Amino acid sequence: MELYEIIKALHIISIIAWMAGLLYLPRIFVYHCQVEYNSQAHQMFEKMELKLMKLIMNPAMIASFIFGFYLAYEIGFEQKWIHLKITLVVLLAIFHMFLARWRKKFANNQNTHSQKFYRIINEVPTLLMIIIIFLVILKPF
Repeated sequence: MELYEIIKALHIISIIAWMAGLLYLPRIFVYHCQVEYNSQAHQMFEKMELKLMKLIMNPAMIASFIFGFYLAYEIGFEQKWIHLKITLVVLLAIFHMFLARWRKKFANNQNTHSQKFYRIINEVPTLLMIIIIFLVILKPF
């Protein structure tokens, strides 16, 4: 088995784990909006959010970047589609950072966003993922 294929498989696995977190955390925020600060439910959501971020999302994002950089290096950065893919992945990472900030705001009773906001924002990673997948599969330019 070739190293490139193993790294590609690890990249796909890490992306799946990262995307799961990017899609699930805003959904938890939707329900977190509905509970009182410092209630038992609030503490449960806070614990879920922290564990999701620290144990799944952060390691998966880091692994995605490491494996993705290796793959991009191997195929070459001169392909134009890879530049757009990298840009979109950076946008996913920025979204990840916003989620981390919002998680901290929930923990400190400083959330200012509504359930509707989190429901809408939950679509951002889906749209970016769709575009990224089409870029990787079709390599349009």
